[in-house]
Amino acid sequence: MQTLTSLGRAGTAGSPARPVPELPAAQPVADAELREMYRLMVAVRTLDEAAIAWQRQGILPAYAPQLGQEAAQVGSAFGVDRERDFLFPTYRELGVAQTIGVDMVEYMSTHLATWHGGLWDAAKHRFAPIQAVVAGSVLHAVGWAHGQRLRAGQTGAVPGQAPEGGLGVAIAYLGDGASSQGDVHEAMNFAAVYAAPVVFFVQNNGWAISVPTERQVAGGSVAARGAGYGMPAMRVDGNDAVAVVRAMRQALEHARAGRGPVIVEAMTYRRGPHSTADDPGRYRTLDDEREDAGADPIERLREALVGTGAADDAFFAACRTEAADAAETVRAGLLALGPRPGAEMFDLTFAEPTDELARQKTTWREESEHA
Repeated sequence: MQTLTSLGRAGTAGSPARPVPELPAAQPVADAELREMYRLMVAVRTLDEAAIAWQRQGILPAYAPQLGQEAAQVGSAFGVDRERDFLFPTYRELGVAQTIGVDMVEYMSTHLATWHGGLWDAAKHRFAPIQAVVAGSVLHAVGWAHGQRLRAGQTGAVPGQAPEGGLGVAIAYLGDGASSQGDVHEAMNFAAVYAAPVVFFVQNNGWAISVPTERQVAGGSVAARGAGYGMPAMRVDGNDAVAVVRAMRQALEHARAGRGPVIVEAMTYRRGPHSTADDPGRYRTLDDEREDAGADPIERLREALVGTGAADDAFFAACRTEAADAAETVRAGLLALGPRPGAEMFDLTFAEPTDELARQKTTWREESEHA
């Protein structure tokens, strides 16, 4: 008698993989928007350069510069919905914070090392506290995004219809170095399985501290991983503010419609050190920097504005003056900040304090009063 053996799931070996969804068409960027992005990028660079000087002067104990990444940061945050979306930064998102309106004294207070996470209201600004743990904010972003689907009644693993007006979208910031962390795989896999409305915005600046991208990202591209998760991915010129904002608008529209996550990998370059404690001269030369950095993102946008007649010398001069004045205001604001009350490290840890935390607070107060 002949016996037939079922192949079961093994029989699906030759079936094609689920196709990756196509993204909506990119929306144009108006001249007024280009001028605003230029103004923001100049303000960001001016403050960034000032912060390095403040660290040298002893005002800040440490700082992570972002020179060369202004277009990636401003462009990525420019198109978000400040009422519904939520941004989850690393420790290098000065440009993102500036773009969505976070007070820069409150943002820079984190670098004073007297306050963990920042003084701004995260819920009000839709901007989570600074995350110093590499890739730590990515899981937080996916959890928040999954919550948006649950709130909309979409509990299944298959992309569904978004509520009227669309879902709130999480923007998870990470670098090429962070993409090597296991947390990123877990976050991307979960987001893809549950169609979480999240945009993974990768600033590939060429370096994971002193290790070049090609030595720590297999295949050389984070966006290439999207196919494995069944999610769309884009690799864009991170020094081109227009390209970045258009890509983000595509990604946000896709996620907002309930169609799941997107990867946007912005190819840019970290022109300065990883932090003020880093010496890039130990692992690359100035010639390397000039060759690999490409065109300055601010100059590229300036040339575009001049080329179309959308801005003139008076506009550019006004941007520089405004940026310099703003940086000085931030400096004065930082110097005026006093130390934070020590009890805050206990009061703001949990929504409902635990008995153990209350015991620690009592012990700390007794010891500090007798110090």
